[in-house]
Amino acid sequence: MHEYSIAYDIYATAKRAAEDNFATKIKKVLVGVGELTMINPEQVIFLFETMCEEESLFKDCKIECTNIPIKSECECGYSGNERFVCPDCGKLPVVKEGMEILVTNIEIEVEDEDD
Repeated sequence: MHEYSIAYDIYATAKRAAEDNFATKIKKVLVGVGELTMINPEQVIFLFETMCEEESLFKDCKIECTNIPIKSECECGYSGNERFVCPDCGKLPVVKEGMEILVTNIEIEVEDEDD
């Protein structure tokens, strides 16, 4: 179940970023999930939320997963979303995007220094 390790990595990344920025709360974590990752985003969301239940820094934290579409290129000059056969020359294109999982944004709250 690699969804667990992915959810944990997202959790750890958000926590580290919050601590590095002296956050009092993590409000939202945005994650881009490539079409070719072969993971179930709903399962990642469930596992992430389960990990956050006991951590006050993550109280009421939301996670959003967005799709990263496939982008490929071929040596003949083709650029598009074909992953198996280049429609122009018939060769195998190189996938440039769509295989990654990225934490794209973390919304945090910090204490106002004037308080």
